[in-house]
Amino acid sequence: MKQTYPLPVHHSWPLYERDRFFELGQIHECDTLDPVPDLVDFAAIGRLRPPQLGEWECDLWDNSLTWSDEVYDIFGLPRGVAVTRDESVALYDERSRAAMEKLRAYAIRHRRGFTLDVEIRPAQAGPRWMRLIAAPVCVGDAVVRLQGLKFLVSGHR
Repeated sequence: MKQTYPLPVHHSWPLYERDRFFELGQIHECDTLDPVPDLVDFAAIGRLRPPQLGEWECDLWDNSLTWSDEVYDIFGLPRGVAVTRDESVALYDERSRAAMEKLRAYAIRHRRGFTLDVEIRPAQAGPRWMRLIAAPVCVGDAVVRLQGLKFLVSGHR
């Protein structure tokens, strides 16, 4: 019998809802990030925050990345090494990479945030699922960078 797993979270949301979907304090306090029912309930498993919650940023001018130590850990890379966007995206499963690139382009074009579960293949570990939360940062009418959170999601295999 084929085993089934929950479907990954994937959706776009308007920037005026940023606080509800993205704010670090909400994650620390275990409030729900969004209305999708298959979110991991960290409060129910006795955690105040997801393990390996990492912050990231991508400058759209040159695609340079800034990662917290936890994001390096999620991707199985040595902390502090220079990682290009191309190198990090290469660690995504092909289907997850395609979905992420589509939502990323939509987010930039329409100035919307997004939440997406992606399968990654870390450099020093087996495949795993990561929740990616992203929001554009705008200067005037221009989106200048994306920033967000990444953390491991249990319940997907």
